[in-house]
Amino acid sequence: MDEAFFQIRLNPTCGQSARLQACLTDHRMLYNAALQERRDAWSRARLSISYESQSGQLKEIRSGDLDGQGRWSFSSQQATLRRLNKVFNAFFSRVRKGHRGGCPRFKGVGWFHSVEWPKNGDGCKWDSRPDGEHLRVYLPGVGHVKVRAHRNVQGRVKTISVKREGVGRRAKWFVIVSCDDMPVQALPAAGVVIGVDMGVASFLTTSDGAQVLNPRFLANAAENLAAAQQVLARKKHGSNNRRRARARVAAIHSKVRRQRNDFHHKTALALVRDHDLIVVEHLSVGSMTRSASGTLDEPGTNVSQKSGLNRSILDAGWSSFIAILFAKAESTGRTAIAVNPTNTSRTCPNCGHVAAANRQSQAEFCCQECGHAGHADMVAAINILRRGLASLPKP
Repeated sequence: MDEAFFQIRLNPTCGQSARLQACLTDHRMLYNAALQERRDAWSRARLSISYESQSGQLKEIRSGDLDGQGRWSFSSQQATLRRLNKVFNAFFSRVRKGHRGGCPRFKGVGWFHSVEWPKNGDGCKWDSRPDGEHLRVYLPGVGHVKVRAHRNVQGRVKTISVKREGVGRRAKWFVIVSCDDMPVQALPAAGVVIGVDMGVASFLTTSDGAQVLNPRFLANAAENLAAAQQVLARKKHGSNNRRRARARVAAIHSKVRRQRNDFHHKTALALVRDHDLIVVEHLSVGSMTRSASGTLDEPGTNVSQKSGLNRSILDAGWSSFIAILFAKAESTGRTAIAVNPTNTSRTCPNCGHVAAANRQSQAEFCCQECGHAGHADMVAAINILRRGLASLPKP
């Protein structure tokens, strides 16, 4: 396995939390200042400012602001400027392709949550342990921050990032460690192959007939979330009460995200442990969840129903699950492949007849040619498995 990421909770002291917040603030200001320079150069003289040009100004900026920008790692500030450069490159790429531009925007207080140190040992250090007891990470300008080590970091540590989740007193800090040269811990052969069909009514259905229910974490939290958002809407802008209300809304979203992520990891691990080959659909979730509202000249149809379906698909988090599944398969020596899902739920696994009428409802499949009947999701999973097996190189 080439690369892996470990996200681990930090346990900073009150002073370290304040310094982490100051670090985020200064990096955000650097990002916004660099963005302003690029905008001004283009609007006044039609000049494009490069990353190299802005990085060359860092030494002067740091020397003129020793108690501000000068406190932090030079390499982390370069990473922030590269982050802005990456945003501009993506913007220009979209423009060249004729897509909507999405011009880079300034980052407000609640829209800048992470800082990266691009090389372990270059200022920052993973596993510093100055007290010889607790696992710690050393961050320049912050200190040796205690890490809640719930698992061992494997491989060679490359980059270290710190991320904040939530705001105010509810804020939580995490360290994200990127590692390469990851060892592959191969599992013993299971002798079983499986196809997986992703769904909304059931989160997934396998070719052997097993189903995993959709936990619908966001839907279950909808009532509490709506109440918290209503409270937030009534608060005066800029007030402490509004900040606390906003923190409550963010905490609910954060809990839903953690629940979904935990469910994805456990479900993917169960599949990987019991199967040598796992075949899934190659899904374009972005296209599937595109709005059906249309335009003023050509308004869409069934907009409300499509909106509800989009919300359910995004709540399930198919893309995140498939990415986790592939990563776990690679780290354990299993094989996971994705195939074209076109007509998998309309093709009869018995005779091969393809017709929209074969799928009579969300759950019912009945072939109009041979009369074969079954659960539509299971039929799709069987066809997905067959496509996956057919795509494998012949021995």
